[in-house]
Amino acid sequence: MAKLILIRHGQSIWNAENRFTGWTNVELSAKGELEALEAGKLLSKIDIDSVHTSDLIRAQKTAEIIMQNNEVSEDFVTYEDFRLNERNYGELQGLNKKETAERHGAEQVHIWRRSYDIAPPGGESLKMTAERTIPYFIEEILPELEAGKNILVSAHGNSLRSIVMHIEKLSPEEIISVEIPTGKPRFYHFNDGIITKDR
Repeated sequence: MAKLILIRHGQSIWNAENRFTGWTNVELSAKGELEALEAGKLLSKIDIDSVHTSDLIRAQKTAEIIMQNNEVSEDFVTYEDFRLNERNYGELQGLNKKETAERHGAEQVHIWRRSYDIAPPGGESLKMTAERTIPYFIEEILPELEAGKNILVSAHGNSLRSIVMHIEKLSPEEIISVEIPTGKPRFYHFNDGIITKDR
């Protein structure tokens, strides 16, 4: 039985400042590094065969801290791919979320952030994000699970939400309410071709 562990990167500097980050390459905050360390301690006894991250530093650093604290994984391989990047927030990137809500209205910003198929200006919707993350999952991660490998995916709130939607077979309406907090691993196991969420 193979394990699949999904983790959203630890808090970033812009998370702490309540700013839209998207594809902007910002570092982890001190709290984010601590979250990654705590996740590393939690995962320290799991033999991880491969690590998949986005090409953004906050996801890569989270994975690096986790694996530095792993006591049993020796020959793991790390893959970085832009297809696991956070959704692109377009013109909203760098803006303060509260100020953006005051300018455009809280309801409009909520639609941009949480709807499945409505993108912010110049950015990606969750549906558009899924059009790159799910093929990556099917082409790169699933074959490793089928080979019995334990996989860690260190990515982002929305790139992970799109993968969760796929593997848990959630509807666009159901995924809206799914929250993926920073630095908290989400566990699945793969057996006989079926991925099941650990309770």
